[in-house]
Amino acid sequence: MRIIAGKYKGRKIVFPESKLVRPTTDRNKESIFNYLFNQIPFDEIDVCDIYAGSGSLGLEALSRGAGNIDFVEKNFHVYKVLQKNISSLDADKYCNIFKMPAVKFTKMAAHKSYDLIIADPPFFKDDIHEAVKNLLERNYLNMDGLLIIERSIQTQKKDIEEFRIEPVKRLGDSLIYRIDSNHELN
Repeated sequence: MRIIAGKYKGRKIVFPESKLVRPTTDRNKESIFNYLFNQIPFDEIDVCDIYAGSGSLGLEALSRGAGNIDFVEKNFHVYKVLQKNISSLDADKYCNIFKMPAVKFTKMAAHKSYDLIIADPPFFKDDIHEAVKNLLERNYLNMDGLLIIERSIQTQKKDIEEFRIEPVKRLGDSLIYRIDSNHELN
């Protein structure tokens, strides 16, 4: 895996050896960020990468100009790989890691709000629905903020019911959902 664009373009990212983590392909990552490029400016935005894994999506945002990235990753082994990836880019001063489950992180009172939240949970893990509800209820998104979620086409029916939106993109067997700060789940 590599960073596609920006100041870290071409730099390698180590991927953890774990059955619990599924990497976003470079092709999907490129499509997601091409979509985002037309939606938000990246200069100095605050980003949260939930279900961070290797940190590929958050580090891509940092490379493209984001100011600060908060990563949320609960698995200790994966957390250590994420730390290594951040350090390999000498990006420690721009990054924080919250070593906890996504739902626990989203149940906290928002310590700050974000311009962009990226969620790439394991495809068949349904706690993303609760996490999204918490993010919106606790105002984790800035007024013009976006939440981007990558899910499996196999969970589409349930995801549409829970998120109350259709996906904005299909990328192979992945679906991309876009939620803004005004979105209502009820």
